[in-house]
Parts: sequence; structure tokens; C-alpha cells
Amino acid sequence: MPGMTELPEPRFDSEVSVEAALNQRRSVRNFTDQSLTLEQLGQILWAAQGMNNPKGYRTAPSAGALYPLEIYLVAGDVSGLEPGIYRYLPTKHALFRVAKGDKRAELSRAALGQSPVRKAPLVLVFCAVYGRVTGKYGQRGIMYVHVEAGHAAQNVYLQSEALELGTVSIGAFQDEEVKAVLNNDIEEQPLYLMPVGKPR
Repeated sequence: MPGMTELPEPRFDSEVSVEAALNQRRSVRNFTDQSLTLEQLGQILWAAQGMNNPKGYRTAPSAGALYPLEIYLVAGDVSGLEPGIYRYLPTKHALFRVAKGDKRAELSRAALGQSPVRKAPLVLVFCAVYGRVTGKYGQRGIMYVHVEAGHAAQNVYLQSEALELGTVSIGAFQDEEVKAVLNNDIEEQPLYLMPVGKPR
């Protein structure tokens, strides 16, 4: 598929225990200038929403296995990946480019000028398609989406720790401005920004 980048296969073990990652987990807002690798990126995306079962189940639990989250990547400094905006495709463990160019400064402005968004090598943007869940669960489904976003974000925290990286979950941003940067579907509501990089 044109515009698609396959990611390296994720690893399913490491020398860092879950307990160690939990103990070390912190929110990181200052990053070095070190680039991230495709391997690191792929591992983080797999932790967030990757498939871990042939039936299509994913690493984060989802009400009714309806998977309302879409994850975008705003990449600025990832080795082997052109700067741009990408959508993560969990079923293919791949990226689909939706825009060219480094958009971190624009995203930072949408996030009230927060420097981690501008300075981290990449930023994950978690978006929700509420209709995937509310069609079955009604308005209660909105809460289920938010719970799922928390699960996925914590996976990113723990996977980052295991990779000796850092992240922070950011909820302070102008929704419509973030959507304009992503140029995404009107049904997709941004929930979290998560800059990822090497802690300073």
C-alpha cells in the first residue's frame, strides 16, 4: 500500500520486569536530542494498541472488543522514518502516512505551547471514535472509551520504562486545533498527547 511503513516485529519479553517498570514509572517532560529508532517506535505502538491474539484482541482491554481508539504519530526525529503524521494500523503493525513534514511545533501550539510536545522526537495522539462503543452501550460507552484510553496510555508508560525512554500524558490542548493539525475525521476526538523520548 502506498504511504505505508511496516514496523519491526515487537518483542514479547525483556530484562525489565513489570514490577520494575511500575516502580520506575514517572512522567517525563524533558528529553535529550537523541533520535528514536523504528524498533522503539514499533514496540511502543504495539504496547498501546497492538494485536496479541489471532482473534484480533489487543494489548489493552476494550469494552466488547470494539476498539474505539485511533493512534496517530507525529514524528519529527525517528531514524528511518520521514517526519510526518502517521496513523497506526494495529492489524498490520504498520504506519500509514497522512501528512508530510514535521508538525510538532504546530501540535505544541495546539497544546498551549507545551515544550515536551515540541521537543520530544515523537508524539502519540490518542483519538476516540465514540460511535463504535455507544452504538452498543449507549452513553455509558463514553466512559468505557475513557477507561480504555487510560489502559493504553499506561501501557505506553510501562513500555517506555522498559526501553529506558520516558513519556508524559497531556490532556491540556485545544481539541479543534489538534484535529486541524492531524486533519483527521470529524468523528475522531483527541483525548491524550504522549510525547516520547530519551529522558534528559
